[in-house]
Amino acid sequence: MASPRFVHLHNHSEYSLLDGACRIKGMVRRAAEMDMPAVALTDHGVLYGAVQFYEAAREAGIKPILGCEVYVARGSRTSREARGSGSNYFHLLLLAKDQKGYQNLIKLVTAGHLEGFYYKPRVDRELLSAHSEGLICLSSCLAGEVAHRVMEGEDQEALRTIEEHREIFGDDNYYLELQDHEIPEQKRLNEFLLATSERLRAPLVATNDVHYLDEEDAEPHKLLLCIQTGKTISNPPEMFMDTREFHFKSPQEMARRFRDFPGAIEHTVEIAERCNVELSFDLKPLPSLPLPEGRTPEQHLRILAYEGLERRYPNASQEIRDRLEYELETIIQCRFAQYLLIVQDFAKFARDNRILAGVRGSAAGSLVCYCLGITNVDPIFHRLTFERFLNPKRIQMPDVDFDFQDDRRAEMIEYAARRYGRDHVAQIITFGTLAARAAIRDAGRAMEVPLAEVDRVAKMIPSVPGTTIDKALEVNPDLRHAYETEETTRRLVDMARKLEGISRHASTHAAGVVIADRPLVEYVPLQRSAEGGLVAQHDMNDLGKIGLLKMDFLGLINLSIIQKCLDLVKEQRGVDLDLADIPVDDPKAYDLLGRAETTGLFQLESAGMRRYIRELKPQSISELAAMVALYRPGPMAHIPEYIDAKFGRRKIEYAHERLEPILAETYGVIVYQDQVMQIVQAIAGFDLGQADILRRAMGKKDPVKMAQERDNFVQGALANGLDRKTAEEIFDVIEPFAGYAFNKAHAVCYGTLAYQTAYLKANYPIEYFTALLACHAENQDKVALYVEEARRLGIEVLAPDINRSRADFTIEDGKSIRFGLSAIKNCGRALVEGIVAERDSGGEFRSLGDFLARVAQVPGFNRAAFECLAKAGALSCLHPSRHALVECAETLLSRVTRSARSARNGQAGLFEGSEDLSPAALNVEVPDCPEYSRAEMLAMEKELLGLYISDHPLNEHLKVLKERTTCAIQELSETEDGSMVTVGGVITGLRHLFTRKKGEKMAFVTLEDLTGPVKVLVFPKVFAQVEGLLERDRMVLVKAKVQHGDSRGEEKGPVELIAESVEPLAEGPSASGEDAGIPLSELFEATPAITIRVDENCSARLPLLQEVLSRHGGRAKVFFKVGRWPEEYTIRSDARVNVTVELAREVQSLLGPGSLVMVHN
Repeated sequence: MASPRFVHLHNHSEYSLLDGACRIKGMVRRAAEMDMPAVALTDHGVLYGAVQFYEAAREAGIKPILGCEVYVARGSRTSREARGSGSNYFHLLLLAKDQKGYQNLIKLVTAGHLEGFYYKPRVDRELLSAHSEGLICLSSCLAGEVAHRVMEGEDQEALRTIEEHREIFGDDNYYLELQDHEIPEQKRLNEFLLATSERLRAPLVATNDVHYLDEEDAEPHKLLLCIQTGKTISNPPEMFMDTREFHFKSPQEMARRFRDFPGAIEHTVEIAERCNVELSFDLKPLPSLPLPEGRTPEQHLRILAYEGLERRYPNASQEIRDRLEYELETIIQCRFAQYLLIVQDFAKFARDNRILAGVRGSAAGSLVCYCLGITNVDPIFHRLTFERFLNPKRIQMPDVDFDFQDDRRAEMIEYAARRYGRDHVAQIITFGTLAARAAIRDAGRAMEVPLAEVDRVAKMIPSVPGTTIDKALEVNPDLRHAYETEETTRRLVDMARKLEGISRHASTHAAGVVIADRPLVEYVPLQRSAEGGLVAQHDMNDLGKIGLLKMDFLGLINLSIIQKCLDLVKEQRGVDLDLADIPVDDPKAYDLLGRAETTGLFQLESAGMRRYIRELKPQSISELAAMVALYRPGPMAHIPEYIDAKFGRRKIEYAHERLEPILAETYGVIVYQDQVMQIVQAIAGFDLGQADILRRAMGKKDPVKMAQERDNFVQGALANGLDRKTAEEIFDVIEPFAGYAFNKAHAVCYGTLAYQTAYLKANYPIEYFTALLACHAENQDKVALYVEEARRLGIEVLAPDINRSRADFTIEDGKSIRFGLSAIKNCGRALVEGIVAERDSGGEFRSLGDFLARVAQVPGFNRAAFECLAKAGALSCLHPSRHALVECAETLLSRVTRSARSARNGQAGLFEGSEDLSPAALNVEVPDCPEYSRAEMLAMEKELLGLYISDHPLNEHLKVLKERTTCAIQELSETEDGSMVTVGGVITGLRHLFTRKKGEKMAFVTLEDLTGPVKVLVFPKVFAQVEGLLERDRMVLVKAKVQHGDSRGEEKGPVELIAESVEPLAEGPSASGEDAGIPLSELFEATPAITIRVDENCSARLPLLQEVLSRHGGRAKVFFKVGRWPEEYTIRSDARVNVTVELAREVQSLLGPGSLVMVHN
């Protein structure tokens, strides 16, 4: 017997976020397996998946039906009545018959988001009437209005609703929707619909409201609903249905269930045959720019390009002019002149408004872009290829990806909206998915698994990006054992697997902007971002497929740092720096790079990169660009080869003499895609367009295509005078590189930016660090890192002060950096800017009472903020005791709150008429209580500031460090490779991972003492013994073997330690600080000497240092270490000191942590 013909018309994919559980490709594949001629996508209130679904269905050979289950407001879409026991909307299913119908569907979905959003994106009858053409309407599920009226016993109202819908959409376009999920209410509804169908001659249609593919997916789907609503399996959400019937049922099952409903099955096929939407994947017209009268885009582009040529190359050679003309002809032939004018306009606006901008990617290879001012990298000097940007042999829209300083990116989007029309410009959506750990945690919460158990299992999944649950089970034996032996763990993991990778939420893409020649709603559905701007409901890939102009406007914090630094240099030194004018051969910058002092430098901060930069000692932007390109999996293996060749330790050999001019700049190593193309051109005689096609084929590794391209290459080489053997050898050399070689233009752009940051750090260190800290104020880890680096370089960082600090970090007296108030945890920018504005207008805060009176009504000022300011020491200028301020916070703030309320009500204020604004005037006594212990204050600083600002906890453990350690961390660089040491410090960084072969647990630990940090590798055998000791902020002693990175010449490489044992650091002097002044000569058997590190930045503080040493006169010798290793040297001083913890504190307060080191021998 032939299978009944049936089409599923009501289906929810994962884009019905946290409601639908069907993956689009899986759903389409299932429809094809069941021989369905078509299948529909009808997500709740959105068209997120429309393009992906359309492509997947076409690829599977079945018809895609584009639809949406919209939310219809009970009244007007503009009403905002609070929800009672029921919802304020109904469901209604709409399917697009034709292009007009799809356009109307887009408009309805968009209007629901932009005009009717209230809990859900709602339309109303007015919108449905205005945009009904080309749509087929189904009465929807139990959440539809018809069903609701029937369930409420309002049959006449239900009939009236049906008539209204038929009037809106037309009798032929309205169907009564039947469903059977074994829910009692549906039986009653279906009986009503059957009778109504006969009475009104309204056709029936059967659907299954599909939310998941297979019956066994019902339980994971219930979890999904719980995750959406924050409920649990034992306390499920209202929409929770205790049934397993919402799966993708077979035609036979659907026919059996609806055999008593005439036409219900057949009408699904009838509807499918009526739905014929064709999506256009052609390039859409570009938005138009105002042009000088009488000029075409092509003419205007040519004029601007030649004007730019005169600026960039006042004495341009004929070769450069020919290159410009070739590029212009190619751009005009490919019809992209208007596109480049649009891009040029954005670059010009940024430049005119002092918004720092850069370009990523292949656009920097275009001489036209350089002459237009789009890029600032010289493609002639750097030998960049235009064909990587625009290949005339493979025409597609080129990409110009902008980087803007991240604090002004919004201005660029606002300019685009003003320039092209607010309804022509939108940001682009992106979707967050349930990654492995998140799936475990969300599933565990919904399943009510004890939190500790969920946390244990989640932490067994490596925190490596892209790790799946299956991969974690493969590499982690602990997880595998728990899965195999613990029923709860097995059930949790199995459920999480079902949810893993599903779309969890929508957000706004960090960079994407789409611009159209007409209102975007004519092409794509739109919604609002959290900030209120327009967002396209199709992601970057889908927008590109349907031919819209999409651009990358990425906010790059490094550009904000550079601009902030430039502003500070002008403010502090009166120097108006222009990045275009800074020398590219600055000795200070390259000396800094050669010492690998790359903290805070763009692209160069990681430990691995630092190691290689130290070895390379770069002397040009070209070498920095090469490191940017090589420092990635795959090509990283060639870095030693590159460095050895530079210093003559490896002979550079070329497979053919024609390769030398191409590979000489990278010491014989293939680094760039451009080099692959140039080799193909030089050897096989291809033009660069053909060479780029060959390069792409190599990268895709299609064996059939590769065999064909190999033959083409060899034949070209033979015709070009090479023998077959040499040609094949060269092909074999370049083939693997084509897969992972880097875009040279991109590398040069980023190499240039890296150099610029190095130049600023080397020449304007205090301005650069202030900019770094200001831009990273909300990232405590970064703040801690950069404060320590600034101190190491001799820059004093002052504690936050309510009368000195501004919102951002600032330069004080031209020589110190003052902590910014916005960097204090729980003190938002709006609050601290309000406080600073009050101080600017009314002068410094004279007392605690004055402060409270004036900031009482600043938005965000409350007890929590007050306590954070007090604990961080920011109020110490108003009252000396942090503890006392916290103790009276509740009393003070309750009075302030009452006063503010009274002031708003016109009553006498708390401080009205009082000259004395001290705490006493508030009738509140600040308690006379003991100050927090030193340990407590340091813990508060670490919590609120991310670092220890006034002292370091290790200062209380100097006795133990003296007795138990063999050297300070800073001295490790001078320790022989392989030697055993014992060091002590605080664990400031911790990362767990698993070995590749056996999946055993190990750790990377960052240990820090008063002299600096070191990386400690804790391999599995030791890790198993000491795992419980490895926690952030724990003080430990580590016995370890010294391991230097690969050394070059006589220089030792960077240091790592291989741990052999770890133990707690025993208590030193009391945490209360009572021993702080006890001479160490009494605590230790002997303290022969101390070393104080100084550099050129410390000169202004040397008189103060001399005073400190004089006050602590004694017997211990004093040595000064001057400069930076390996160029540092030691000076013996005539001073003698009595070594105390107080001395250490004073010296380090003056010169920074790590400046005083105990000499053990």
